[in-house]
Amino acid sequence: MANNNVQRIREELMMSRAELARKAGLSTLTIDRIEAGRPCRLDTKRKILMALDLKISDKDKVFGSSSPTSSSASARADQG
Repeated sequence: MANNNVQRIREELMMSRAELARKAGLSTLTIDRIEAGRPCRLDTKRKILMALDLKISDKDKVFGSSSPTSSSASARADQG
């Protein structure tokens, strides 16, 4: 399950994955991965926000506010 709102916002704007990818300068595969909840680089997030006509300050609304350290710490705990 996705932990972000990229797909919901894109669909509200009646934008296809291909259109978002083109506007953001990314591949449709990257958009698919992000909408599936996979992690991505900060630069990729910035490109998506700009392509959706959003501000950088909207990043937590779009991508969630989970910190990378907490998710990596839980991943390490699962391994042990």
